[in-house]
Amino acid sequence: MPDFNLNTASPKIMHIDLNSAFASAEQQARPTLRGRPVGVTNRLSKNCCMITASYEAKAVGVKVGMGMAEAKAICPDLFVVESDPPKYHHMYKKIAKIMQSYSPNVTMKSIDEGVIDFSGSSDRRSLTEIGHEIKTLVKQEMGCYMRVNIGIGPNRFLAKQAAGWHKPDGLDVLEASNLVEYYRSIQLTDLTGIASRFEARLNAANIYKPIQFLAASSKFLQTRVFGGIVGEHWHQRLRGYEIDNRPTKLGVVGRQWVLSKPSSDDDFILPCFHYLCETTAKKLRYNSVDARGVLVWARFTNGQGFMLRKMFRSKFYTDREVYRRALILFNQRPKHMVIQTMGITCYMLSASSRSQMSMFESVNKEEWLTEAVDEINDRYGNFTVCSANALAGKELVKQKIPFGGTKYFELLLKRA
Repeated sequence: MPDFNLNTASPKIMHIDLNSAFASAEQQARPTLRGRPVGVTNRLSKNCCMITASYEAKAVGVKVGMGMAEAKAICPDLFVVESDPPKYHHMYKKIAKIMQSYSPNVTMKSIDEGVIDFSGSSDRRSLTEIGHEIKTLVKQEMGCYMRVNIGIGPNRFLAKQAAGWHKPDGLDVLEASNLVEYYRSIQLTDLTGIASRFEARLNAANIYKPIQFLAASSKFLQTRVFGGIVGEHWHQRLRGYEIDNRPTKLGVVGRQWVLSKPSSDDDFILPCFHYLCETTAKKLRYNSVDARGVLVWARFTNGQGFMLRKMFRSKFYTDREVYRRALILFNQRPKHMVIQTMGITCYMLSASSRSQMSMFESVNKEEWLTEAVDEINDRYGNFTVCSANALAGKELVKQKIPFGGTKYFELLLKRA
């Protein structure tokens, strides 16, 4: 067998993934749904899509992102549930608390998955033993119908691969002793981060299987496949060396909303848009960043769209300023068009300098007022104090379940 220069160190990384988390949470809370195909959507409407599906639904072809009509056509018995954020708040806090009881080095990758780094841990038990204990704790703390997949590996990439190896409720280890055989048994698109675009790049370089990907040299991957350092990263990642524990830089923050009833009426649209702007501003402040760019967009019922962006000379972060600048752009949309979906994104972010007092009294007053309102909302709940116009939007725009990083989710959980 060729020498692949695999990482032979003992695995110290554990990846934990709640199985079909939102659907399982609904089945846990409602025993009549257990054993039935269940889909969860952010809102019940003909245009909604599945944000998760139970394993019973997945078994007949229902997939995340599938529209309700298509999902119902594939699975007529599908029971569709509207998402229940407080239930998932509770689930997130429980799984995070369990993980943090084993190590301070915990990174929550999303609402339903996270990584524990056991490097330097004083616990001398095997990670397999600890993994089985975590599975038991999940059932005790979160309910008998909640299951987790656990993957163990020498780096974050292989731990995540192991966590997806035998779903649901699996526990697997990927290390130097079984890694080559594992790569022989899977396809390129089974590798996290390799979708159709990267698969095509690899195929163009005569790499069709993961074992061929593993055998390729770093130089070949850099020059012939990825055109840069990404090739070296894949060369290291596939062998079990850690290159994915670097913090990622926040690039944009924003909100979007699918209107419950498509409309072109400003009396309905603008309060909702105002609410989206204020929640975006709160995300800026929670992440301690200021923005210089704003992008607004809308999709209309006729299939057409509108998008406009602008870079400003000065930075901004307050509710009032995000809404003011975004509204300048949003008001340039064709107002006779009926909006189906709309959103705002703030970009060109930089670390906040708000800790420094300005020489201008008006700037200081705005900052002090914003801080005071945020403190009230932290103590008594989000949007206890907000603009009257945004309050009307708050009643209409339902809280969505955020995916990817957990920064915004943690913001939603802030309470006294």
